[in-house]
Amino acid sequence: MKLITKLWKEKCPSCGDGDVYESKGNVLLFKVPKMREQCEVCNYRFEKEPGYFTGAMYVSYALCIAEMLVTVLLGLVFDYSLEQMVYPLVLVIVLFWTFNFRMSRLIWMYFV
Repeated sequence: MKLITKLWKEKCPSCGDGDVYESKGNVLLFKVPKMREQCEVCNYRFEKEPGYFTGAMYVSYALCIAEMLVTVLLGLVFDYSLEQMVYPLVLVIVLFWTFNFRMSRLIWMYFV
């Protein structure tokens, strides 16, 4: 449970105290989240080598698929057709892209 709490609060995978991100980004202003190079508490380097976060793209893809699946299931509960679910699916993808970006990198750091 402590691991999930550290992930949700976006804390350092090494010490659990330092923040991983300087800014969380903003969907409406098209601002990408800004990640620190290293932890301000324990000096843990977040990006260990060039291309380290390439695998995080797969995690982001899985998060996106899970969000889309929930959206489709809700659409089916409310008896929407597949054509009517296109706009809600696009809206979910656009609204959650910064969250997916941050969480996929954090999950990658914690488990790899």
